[in-house]
Amino acid sequence: MSQFSSAARGLLLVGAAAATALPAAAQSTKTPKYSNEFLNIGVGARALGMGKVQVSLADNATAGYWNPAGLTNQTHKYDGVLMHSELFSGVVKNDYAAFSMPLDDKSDIGVSVMRLGVDNIADTRNLINEYGYVDYSKIEYFSVADYALLLSYARKIDKVEGLSVGANAKIIYRNIGKFAHGYGFGIDAGVQYNHKGWNLALMARDITTTFTQWTINSDEYLKGINSTVANNGDAIPTNSAEITLPRFVLGAGRRFDIGLRKEFTALVAVDLEATTDGQRGTPISTKIVSVDPRLGVELGYKNLVFLRGGAGNYQKIQDFAPNANGTYNSSWKGQYSLGAGVAVSGLRIDLALSRLAVEKLGSTSQTNSLIVSLGYGFK
Repeated sequence: MSQFSSAARGLLLVGAAAATALPAAAQSTKTPKYSNEFLNIGVGARALGMGKVQVSLADNATAGYWNPAGLTNQTHKYDGVLMHSELFSGVVKNDYAAFSMPLDDKSDIGVSVMRLGVDNIADTRNLINEYGYVDYSKIEYFSVADYALLLSYARKIDKVEGLSVGANAKIIYRNIGKFAHGYGFGIDAGVQYNHKGWNLALMARDITTTFTQWTINSDEYLKGINSTVANNGDAIPTNSAEITLPRFVLGAGRRFDIGLRKEFTALVAVDLEATTDGQRGTPISTKIVSVDPRLGVELGYKNLVFLRGGAGNYQKIQDFAPNANGTYNSSWKGQYSLGAGVAVSGLRIDLALSRLAVEKLGSTSQTNSLIVSLGYGFK
């Protein structure tokens, strides 16, 4: 228990540091919807192919992200995962890497690194020179990127077989070229319980709330502009603190053996994700909490080949144009995904294809996002 206590004290120190990290220079504090939303896109092609249904199932290095308690259930001593995906026709790059290992016979640790970014954005503010001519040499390029580092700890509970708890210490860095950057700190906590084929779990993200302190470089905003406002009269942002409110994910899954030889398996799981940052257009929507249900299915053959599918992210979307009565129609739209995987001698190769709905002036089109991840467990 001494190691558990030491780890717990370490997480509490990180939480205390987060609570005191807001400098006096901060001029405002905000609790916006979708704060640090890059952390909720998801990681690992297996999970994304199952509609992001994973908190009760994660049992390898990806558990550091989905539910750190699952680190105690990994089947190999060491496990690593790499993922690359391109969203919105390749405009947004999403990269992820994770590694996990046991600390002793009852506890495990892990580290995860994430980056979501858009690169080579053209800054054309100074495209017109002082003589009124276009000067392409004046174009500069910058990137907008979000980074996260997760340090995970998990431990089995001796008194209840199959029960594990875990926590993440989370460090965030967000960058908007030379214009602004932010640092954030927070803590996640999770529980996972596995018994007779059933998988139950609860994950609490940003349980202490996550603080992100933004610093604005006003000189860069005004570069080449002879006024106190940015383009089109927009006021220059000021230093501020952004607070990410907690979200909770309750998950349950069940594995079935199919056939006389039990060569085929079917895994069915559901997640209920509850957000507390304001009313959203989800199937269960209140001013206090909004709940998004998700469903994931995985079919396996001899634990070698897998086919997956998922559905979730249902939103009530209102049409842009009014109907003949002058009112606006609304409809439910969801996000669906497919996936496949192969696992041989500890090596895992997973693919996922996600259909993202895009609204274009009242019509709906679909874009495909391809996710590829590679995992390897050894010893």
